[in-house]
Amino acid sequence: MNIDFPLILVLATLITGGIWLIDTLFFSSRRRASASGINIDSATGAGKEPLLVEYSRSFFPVILAVLLLRSAIIEPFRIPSGSMMPTLLIGDFILVNKFSYGVRLPVLNKKIIDVGKPKSGDVVVFRYPKEPKVDYIKRVVAVPGDTIDYYNKTLIVNGKPTKQVQLGLYNGTGSGEKMTGALENIETIGGVEHSILINQLYPDLPPGCQMLASGNITVPEGYYFVMGDNRDNSNDSRCWGYVPEENLVGKAFAIWMSWDSQRDSFLPIAWERIGEGIN
Repeated sequence: MNIDFPLILVLATLITGGIWLIDTLFFSSRRRASASGINIDSATGAGKEPLLVEYSRSFFPVILAVLLLRSAIIEPFRIPSGSMMPTLLIGDFILVNKFSYGVRLPVLNKKIIDVGKPKSGDVVVFRYPKEPKVDYIKRVVAVPGDTIDYYNKTLIVNGKPTKQVQLGLYNGTGSGEKMTGALENIETIGGVEHSILINQLYPDLPPGCQMLASGNITVPEGYYFVMGDNRDNSNDSRCWGYVPEENLVGKAFAIWMSWDSQRDSFLPIAWERIGEGIN
């Protein structure tokens, strides 16, 4: 079950703010006038602010601040799968800059301030085109106007194969142990160096994926082509197509916690990953 947290925040802001506003406009002055003309009976609480109003007045600024921060600046996410290994591991908690690609209204997701656009190499969070209530994270490998192909485990953008340098065999830990033995390469896209995992025994395209099956394609205006860094274990644009610009949530930029219950440790925290930037 997916909880629509932005909607909950908006409703909580409207309810608490509405209660406080109605009380301020219609009831608080009447209470003050009543209290000034009588001896307040502590037993009956005459002239006292209702508990509901007190709570609303206290919580409204806090909820509003969280809503603004989460909607326009920074939002936390947790990585649930290994599709972005080795850049991001299962259990990583990341921070996403929502200001990078424009300020949007919460719930409606309508852009009101245009700030910038994704670049090749960016790691982005977006609403999955086939199920917009679900957030996905992948790497942008082609932007509008780019021609892209994928052949022999190599991205070809605008006719040029992306640079790859072999590091050796990957040694996974915890939930990512099953990827041990995959080939780890350093790939450069848009000037961004990052690690990718490749299984030479798998075909270029995951089973059931048709994009790029007939050769190169050109990314249309207003759309982006994204792929996971775990190239042979990623449900990405090769399978379901482009990411519309309006589905973008923000740019992932840092890991603030990494908790993997499958780690062979009393406290399953990957301390060395805390505070790492995301390339």
